[in-house]
Amino acid sequence: MKYNLQELSQKVINGLFWICICIVCIACIRLFFFSSFRIPTNSMEPVIISGDHVLVGKLVPGARLFNIFASSKGEQVQIYRLLGIRKTKRNDVIVFNIPYPLGSEQIEMDITQYYIKRCIGLPGDTVRIINGIYTVSGYPESVGNLQAQQNLRAKSTEYMAKDIFPQDSMIHWNLKDFGPLYLPKSGDRIEITDTTYLLYKKIIEWEQHTTFQRKDNEFYLNHQPITSYCFKKDYYFMGGDQVTDSRDSRYWGLLPEEYIVGKALFIWRSTEPYRDEIRWKRFFKRIR
Repeated sequence: MKYNLQELSQKVINGLFWICICIVCIACIRLFFFSSFRIPTNSMEPVIISGDHVLVGKLVPGARLFNIFASSKGEQVQIYRLLGIRKTKRNDVIVFNIPYPLGSEQIEMDITQYYIKRCIGLPGDTVRIINGIYTVSGYPESVGNLQAQQNLRAKSTEYMAKDIFPQDSMIHWNLKDFGPLYLPKSGDRIEITDTTYLLYKKIIEWEQHTTFQRKDNEFYLNHQPITSYCFKKDYYFMGGDQVTDSRDSRYWGLLPEEYIVGKALFIWRSTEPYRDEIRWKRFFKRIR
């Protein structure tokens, strides 16, 4: 009987050991290689629709390392990016943390809130919307869902949303007439003017963790006067394929590089949102 108990305890220990190994392997895969996200909206229709489960690859642009426990408490944390197999490209479909989870006043990190959008502009690009169509300086090909943009072109200007970035009466942009907006890259230096103050105020405050203000036609960073600013980070412009129904960079502005989770690869599962019926035809559909 004593021998049987020893044998049983050894089997339990071995079983627990292999369970722990499996848990660690799964955690490593989710941390460094892949994550899965269920899509709740149609902002990326027709490529991705509500009820799709999307596999996201973290090797593009590289997995992130940060204090997940501090972040889960709402604290703003330092994020480090491992080397990826390549940089994000225009037209990549990207999952990222929502940069304004608590409102439009300041950039914050919330690891529980995500968007999935298409990359329209890269750091160093200048993005415009001309009569509903995205254009990127120096890039001759189309970006985003061109058919949806052409449909937007046909709509009346009265239809256009009013709360467009940067949400200031001095800059009258809308969904059909937007920009030009330069996307800063690390090391870029800009002159601070009334316009650049409005466009980049929030990301400058986020980079510096302090206030950026305008007083009597002068500009103050942490209460010190400045006339120019050198950016520390890279920024992207994101857009939904369903251009008439997508809360994207046209509304909230630029996306910091470190908020990017990874590139959407394919749909591994899909169900009807309300009937929970499986949509077999969408399984393993590659996302382009």
